Amino acid sequence: MTAEATTTQTPGGLELPRPPGVVRRFLGAHPLAVDIFVAAFYLVPSVIGALVASAVDPTPQELIHLVLSAVAGAALLARRQQPAVVFAIATVLLGTSVFLGRDMDVVPTLFALYALAVYRSIRSAWVAFAVTSAVTVSTLVVEVLLAQAKAFTPLETAAVPSGILVLSFSVVAVLIGSNVGNRRRYLNALIDRARQLARERDQQAEIAAAAERSRIAREMHDIVSHSLTVMITLADGSARMAEAAADRPDPAERSAQAMRLVAETGRGALADMRRLLGVLRDGEDVSAAREPQPGVGEIGELIETFRAAGLPVRITITGLPPDDVGQQLTIFRVVQEGLTNALRYAASATAVRVVIVFGPGTVIVTIDDDAALHPSAGHGSGRGLIGLRERVGLYGGTLEAGPRPGGGWRVRAVFDAVRAAAPESTASPTAETPPAPSDPETPPTPAPSTTTKENP
Repeated sequence: MTAEATTTQTPGGLELPRPPGVVRRFLGAHPLAVDIFVAAFYLVPSVIGALVASAVDPTPQELIHLVLSAVAGAALLARRQQPAVVFAIATVLLGTSVFLGRDMDVVPTLFALYALAVYRSIRSAWVAFAVTSAVTVSTLVVEVLLAQAKAFTPLETAAVPSGILVLSFSVVAVLIGSNVGNRRRYLNALIDRARQLARERDQQAEIAAAAERSRIAREMHDIVSHSLTVMITLADGSARMAEAAADRPDPAERSAQAMRLVAETGRGALADMRRLLGVLRDGEDVSAAREPQPGVGEIGELIETFRAAGLPVRITITGLPPDDVGQQLTIFRVVQEGLTNALRYAASATAVRVVIVFGPGTVIVTIDDDAALHPSAGHGSGRGLIGLRERVGLYGGTLEAGPRPGGGWRVRAVFDAVRAAAPESTASPTAETPPAPSDPETPPTPAPSTTTKENP
């Protein structure tokens, strides 16, 4: 389908404009009919004229001219696919028609020059014009020499006017073909560019969708892994206390309290999953209740949940937390993942310490446990740590997870802090912010601009 006839919607969802004019749309939509019309436009008069001339004065020259005209007319059907071959046949007819007792037959050559300019290139059309000029001049020179030697009957039209006429029509054919060909190639380039942009748009949409799916998968892992780990631990402890509650009511009450906490944790996880998966549903009510993502302020509730599950957690927070919501969510998820792994794999731990240091330009989050046996290498899929590395990497940071030198396991995240720009009017030229401590386990005494909170 040509550029002028493109009226349908492209695969990229791009609807191209319809070309103006009913005639142009018809010609563009029926290229074979146009080729048949062009071939018949030349072939019918030529064949009829040759047949009439052969009937009046049958000679071998008339028969040869009839055959060449029929071949050239049939070749015009392939002017779009093979314009060079059509030009070669037309050039043979142009050169031999002089010596067949007729004037120069230039019509097939004109169609061939036009087809070269439109369907090949402008350069090939001008090269073909040079060949046409050479054939025309050389043929007419030979014709004049033979006519002067009385060996050939001269043409009805003189050689010089015939040559000028042929070359003039040839130039016009090349110029018209160049104009149409340039416009055609320009439109094709615009259409190709539009299709490329449409494909790039679709690819960007797919990339964005994949990134969103990855983000949702990380959130789902954090929610499900944390909640189920706490629920399983509480359920196991409740079962053990229930077995020992035959004659003592206190373990029975503790068991019931643990099961109530299991139910609350499950309901909270279910609500988080419904809210998170709501973005994946199309056509449903978008006015559902929305809650903000957890941040540093919710870490206390998170710690209490793990303490209720039997994990001996202590937390120390130094400095002012960043204002960026995304960074606060990252800090929350790092603490959540570290404590979840400790609850799952460090059952023998006697102390789990969470240290969060908010420096002037760096945030350091460390979760340590002292469990002698930490079989995390043989359990789990590792996707939680992979997701955390991606979260931390968004802020130019790193995440390390591995054994501690003195025993136990450590999860440590370090990344750049995003701070809101302070107004110039409130800035103090003499105020100094203390540097972040090099060891999170032994934080220095904070300056007045920071706060230290330790929850035993």
